[in-house]
Amino acid sequence: MEPTTRQSLVLRLRNLEDQAAWAEFLSIYEPLIYQLARRKGLQDADARDLCQEVFRAVTGAIERWDPDPAKGRFRGWLFRITRNLMVNYFAKERQQARGTGSSSVYEMLNASPARDAETEAEFAAEFQRQAFRWAAQHVKSDFAETTWQAFWKTGVENRPIDEVARELGLSPGAVYIARSRVLARLRDQVQQLTHDSGIISGDQEDGDAIRSL
Repeated sequence: MEPTTRQSLVLRLRNLEDQAAWAEFLSIYEPLIYQLARRKGLQDADARDLCQEVFRAVTGAIERWDPDPAKGRFRGWLFRITRNLMVNYFAKERQQARGTGSSSVYEMLNASPARDAETEAEFAAEFQRQAFRWAAQHVKSDFAETTWQAFWKTGVENRPIDEVARELGLSPGAVYIARSRVLARLRDQVQQLTHDSGIISGDQEDGDAIRSL
């Protein structure tokens, strides 16, 4: 699955008073930006500060975002904001590192900003993972614990069906059915998150698609 952010949510962000839209947006993207910042070497407090800077920039620029698909995805637009603010952060850190005379710190900071293509790929991969986390959080309560564990242990932890069936006291067929039910609900939930008319699908099998998130 290659999720994209649905346009209706993005367009609602233009109303800064729409608290529900902004709460949903932050629940999806704040962990994504935070994790990317941490992988690039920012400490916890700095990563959280970067998130705030990104969202302040979004509030000031969302009116100018063009929903025309030919102009690119919203995710790409948000990535460029995040990248630019991260570049600014590292530029300031480099200046401070030169002042300290610490060559090791300077070399680390100099190596931190990755090439745009590589960083954008990381951003996209983290969005996939966050889409799965968001969907899982929303659908877990719809299932009995045994059903959820049958899915989680086989679809996410990638454990053998027979082993999980014995552990949960179910038949292998019941584990297959449980996994399929949860996967179907996850797909529906990701669709709500990502696309008004349906998610963009790939050729992966169910288990591979979930594990890729």
